Amino acid sequence: MARQFFVGGNFKMNGTKDSVTKIIDNLNSAELPTSVEVVIAPPAPYLALAVAENKQPTIAVSSQNVFDKASGAYTGEISPAQVLDLGAKWTLTGHSERRTIIKESDEFIADKTKFALESGLSVILCIGETLEERKAGITLDVCARQLDAVSKIVSDWSNIVVAYEPVWAIGTGLAATPQDAQDTHKGIRDHLVKTIGAEQAAAVRILYGGSVNGKNAPEFKDKADVDGFLVGGASLKPEFVDIIKSRL
Repeated sequence: MARQFFVGGNFKMNGTKDSVTKIIDNLNSAELPTSVEVVIAPPAPYLALAVAENKQPTIAVSSQNVFDKASGAYTGEISPAQVLDLGAKWTLTGHSERRTIIKESDEFIADKTKFALESGLSVILCIGETLEERKAGITLDVCARQLDAVSKIVSDWSNIVVAYEPVWAIGTGLAATPQDAQDTHKGIRDHLVKTIGAEQAAAVRILYGGSVNGKNAPEFKDKADVDGFLVGGASLKPEFVDIIKSRL
């Protein structure tokens, strides 16, 4: 099955009105391939700015986080309805920094994913193992556990993109080899076959998210189960355009 190449840019807690505008201006001025779906996730205060400044038809805007309630006394949280009201179409859930720093559980992430989907957002669902878990040889067990929390309560995965992020590779400059990524992605897809069915598993795009940059992105080109990237720091730089074009 041909899956559309997908590149996400997670700005994390970086940026100002000026810098976010410059990043988007650079994307607007680039000749981006129409065959690549691109989603950028600026910090929440700049969601409306990003939507307003974006002129590329192949780029959509995403929240970095979302809550599992529509409204209420939840100080500091952002609801799917608010994300949609600003013109964004996507949200991240389960990013490793939410799991490890904020201590979000698999179940809470699954609840947020389900509610976001029901509210009309598409979701980039992040999964991945720590260095200790990788050394213990339980990478796929960890990924399966994180995926299963979602598949237990979400049956339709047509609006979910899975991002595999080896936690040990985020922000460290380390990266799995393209073959490492392919092997893990294949294991993830094989597990999804058992939980959400072969047809849906074949259609789900699985992104690699471990220190991808303009230099190493083309090395993943021929990997059958690497359907794109979730980019961190490099999404703040001009090389983000090179990553978007890396499959050409």
